[in-house]
Amino acid sequence: MQAQLTSETYFSEENVDEKSVIHELHIIDDYLTHTIYEKNPTKFIMARGGFVKIEENRLVVLLEFNSNYENDQLKTLNIPFEQKEDDLILTMSSKKTFKPAPSLAQDLDGKWLFATRGPDEGQERRGEENPRKTLKILKDGRFQWIAYQTETMKFSGTGGGSFTSEDGKYTEHIEFFSKDNSRVGATLKFNYELKDNDWHHTGKNSKGEPMYEIWTKRKD
Repeated sequence: MQAQLTSETYFSEENVDEKSVIHELHIIDDYLTHTIYEKNPTKFIMARGGFVKIEENRLVVLLEFNSNYENDQLKTLNIPFEQKEDDLILTMSSKKTFKPAPSLAQDLDGKWLFATRGPDEGQERRGEENPRKTLKILKDGRFQWIAYQTETMKFSGTGGGSFTSEDGKYTEHIEFFSKDNSRVGATLKFNYELKDNDWHHTGKNSKGEPMYEIWTKRKD
């Protein structure tokens, strides 16, 4: 067994009470996120994630965020796993087979942390050490943002879906949103520019107001 998992996006789908429940799993370097939501109609269920390592036949995840923390108090996950060809089989509450999404490389792929409102005029940034974080993950045509606090495990929200980024144009199509299910189905279009390790994200927010955010590539 390799010492590190391959960076990949995985999906597992199950039917629960005649509802389609999606498990979306992102592995980027040594970071893992696991999000559960229903579709048709859409309902957010749970999101959790953190730094992952392999110990024998288990994935050990040191959680940075856990939307269910108030109920389960979990800061660490120990997940028995196996790989069968391209599939990843995880035993959580039950054994689930996760299948990889088609590989798709685009601009902006990776892990990003919100740094500051733009434009960049030397203002103070929210650094890596700050316990208050907004993380954005982009991989294989999928995006997800998560807002949380690492010291208290306070979870503030998440949303995600599919995205495209090309020639300075960034588009999101929302497929789950923890705070407001009515946002699902919306398509948001923005401009982007990469400057060193920064992503300058500009356009209009959901209220039609001008928006300028600066995100920086996560180092850890």
